[in-house]
Amino acid sequence: MGEVVQMHFTTVDYVIFALLLVASAGIGLFYAFSGGRQRTTQEFLMADRSMSCLPVSLSLLATFQSAVAILGAPSEVYTFGTQYWFLGCSYFLGLLIPAHVFIPVFYRLRLSSAYEYLELRFNKTVRICGTVTFIFQMVIYMGVVLYAPALALNAVTGFDLWGAVLAMGLVCTLYTALGGLKAVIWTDVFQTVVMFAGQLAVIVVGAGQAGGITEVWRKAMNGSRIAGLDLNPDPLERHTFWTLGVGGVFLMLALYGVNQAQVQRYLSSRTEREAIMSCYVVFPCQQIVLSMGCLMGLVMFARYGEDSPLDKGYVKTNDQMVLYFVMDVFKDLPGLAGLFVACLFSGALSTISSAFNSLATVTMEDLIKPHFPNMTEAKATLLSKGLALVYGLVCLAMAYLASLMGSVLQAAFSIFGMIGGPLLGLFCLGMFFPWANSIGAVVGLVSGLAMAFWIGIGNFVMRISASSVVPPLNTTALPLFDNMTTTVISTLVSATTAKPRPTGVEALYSLSYMWYSAHNSATVVVVGLIVSFLTGPMKEKDLTPGTVFPVLGPLLFFLPEHYREKLCCITPLALKPKEISPQPYQMAKKDSNGATYCKEDTVTEEKETESDRALTEEEDMETRTAPPSCQLTAHTVQETAL
Repeated sequence: MGEVVQMHFTTVDYVIFALLLVASAGIGLFYAFSGGRQRTTQEFLMADRSMSCLPVSLSLLATFQSAVAILGAPSEVYTFGTQYWFLGCSYFLGLLIPAHVFIPVFYRLRLSSAYEYLELRFNKTVRICGTVTFIFQMVIYMGVVLYAPALALNAVTGFDLWGAVLAMGLVCTLYTALGGLKAVIWTDVFQTVVMFAGQLAVIVVGAGQAGGITEVWRKAMNGSRIAGLDLNPDPLERHTFWTLGVGGVFLMLALYGVNQAQVQRYLSSRTEREAIMSCYVVFPCQQIVLSMGCLMGLVMFARYGEDSPLDKGYVKTNDQMVLYFVMDVFKDLPGLAGLFVACLFSGALSTISSAFNSLATVTMEDLIKPHFPNMTEAKATLLSKGLALVYGLVCLAMAYLASLMGSVLQAAFSIFGMIGGPLLGLFCLGMFFPWANSIGAVVGLVSGLAMAFWIGIGNFVMRISASSVVPPLNTTALPLFDNMTTTVISTLVSATTAKPRPTGVEALYSLSYMWYSAHNSATVVVVGLIVSFLTGPMKEKDLTPGTVFPVLGPLLFFLPEHYREKLCCITPLALKPKEISPQPYQMAKKDSNGATYCKEDTVTEEKETESDRALTEEEDMETRTAPPSCQLTAHTVQETAL
């Protein structure tokens, strides 16, 4: 085994890296001192709900594509082949369901935080439980996602470790705290372009040096790196079509359906239609990003074959191998290595800026505003900026803690994925099952988290103990992963001789990590429904209108009418507003009867004429006397379906 080989940057590389930071900071300062100058919480946290489809979709993509993904996907394909590409099959449902289920519900309730929904559907306790879980998830994650790529870069190139971490952390904190969500979204757009450019440069130059893309493909075929369709249904197999294409749907839903960082972008769109279109636009972009990651892995294989820099001891981990490959390809082309590093840290910047902004939003909307309802707009805006700044400093502190973690770094990455599934289950419980109550929601969430940590930590401990006995790890083992990117950083895993199939609790620990989100969210739903039935299911009259998506009626068409009336009390979604008011939305609230209303609505109602009021009262009386039914009228279907 050789020593770790370091390849150094040129001055041009450092200049390109510095330009990325300056441009990102410049965009933040521009939005801090232009337009409304971030003087209201609506502008700072929600971008005045004025964003168009394209920047929102590119921002969604940038948050998805972290530095972890940029380093992880090529090393995964280099080591195990293109089976990982079938994850792209999950993107279709993983974006279609949020577009037509989650976005209409959240958008029509006029929310700022996804967790406001939990209070409208259940109660304040469930909302606080969801918020605290999300804050724990993001705080653990954001320091690690900044530190891990900087560590890999330092090991391969000698790039100053803490210089990079501090520069990225402080610049990101600056533009997030000053420019608000608008600055975060537009810097994401710029960083997405840089990410595409960096990866494309590696593929073009690397393929050219390997003899062209045809030669790359031929070598990959000969090296058995082009994988066919593996229809093995075994859930313990690490990557098959079912684990990637079906299990991946739940990973995508946990990210694009209910994660505050993404929901906030939908809600910043100027109309519901634009929010839905952003999901459609991001779909082909994700396929391109996934294909580019796979191509990078194949170009790496064409260059090194089975004789990898990892085996030679030039690098110590798979993510360092990707950086070694980039430096090797660009060694005679000054500036391009700097472009790839800018690409790498664009991924980190876009992810942690989203974390800062979403954390500031949920802290403000879910933990502070409910206790200080009379806070002035100026104070609320100043406090929101202060929160973004504090979370930026917390990120740097977490990066320092990550440097002390050692082998626990893997577990820190896994925590993000472990928490995403139970939160998805909590939202699904409320949105699809009208009889679920608040006790069932809390017990279900706790059960899902307990199950997630039990399996995740059990798997981690089992791998550590196995590695001390047999150096090669089981290929079904959990790699470093995170649901924010739904992308793998492969650990030092190599194909081994066949082992006996795990049994009992070991089989549970050996579950493919792609099924974690599905398994944990299902645990929340099942436990939540059982507890809800035992403690008294929620009645339809207690539901806030617009918080339940009417899906059970069509699914349970085969049941007798009286059973369906008991089980699937349908509360149709709020109607689409005919026009979007340019005024900031007010948060939807519950009145004493559980109905949803908005301050702006009450002002409008006061201006109604007496005849309009009488007509409205008649319609309300008809609605109240109508029996609950699972049959959706054509009008309701038209309003709830795109």
